[in-house]
Amino acid sequence: MKKILVIAALALVSFANAQKGTYLVAGNLDFNSTKTDDFKTNNFEFAPKVGYQFSDNMTVGIESVIGSQKDGDDKSNNLKVGGFLRYAKSLNSPFAIYADLSAGYQSKKDITDLKSKGFYVGIVPAVAIDLKKSFALNFSIGGLGYDSMKPDGGKATNTFDFNFGRSFSIGVSKNF
Repeated sequence: MKKILVIAALALVSFANAQKGTYLVAGNLDFNSTKTDDFKTNNFEFAPKVGYQFSDNMTVGIESVIGSQKDGDDKSNNLKVGGFLRYAKSLNSPFAIYADLSAGYQSKKDITDLKSKGFYVGIVPAVAIDLKKSFALNFSIGGLGYDSMKPDGGKATNTFDFNFGRSFSIGVSKNF
């Protein structure tokens, strides 16, 4: 377990004083648990990103989300793989703002082997605080998203999500 946490921490290290020609490694780790009487829900998500900064303000890269959810006896696993485009602007040191535009493929499989596939598109604005040597903490308070999931043999579910102020995320990043 320690090895997994160390690998995850290294993979999570985005931005801060980034310059053209550098590589970005970033990500988030999420876990939450809810219990009401005897019913318990657990969610886990690991979301790494890797990108290349092709100008002083623009980064392009790949992202993924690997997740698991357990609601009582029901369990599902999900996967997202896609690309992102980041526009970043430095403010007064050590602060910067950025927005990630992302799109990609997603899939989900539950305990009954029901599979769903689809796509996602989203934009998330955030603030980065450069701590030291291009290592940063990243903060976002929501975003705008659209996704579509279609189970095998079923109808697609399309979701539009405008969640500014309803969610809060902290991530870490490192430019090399």
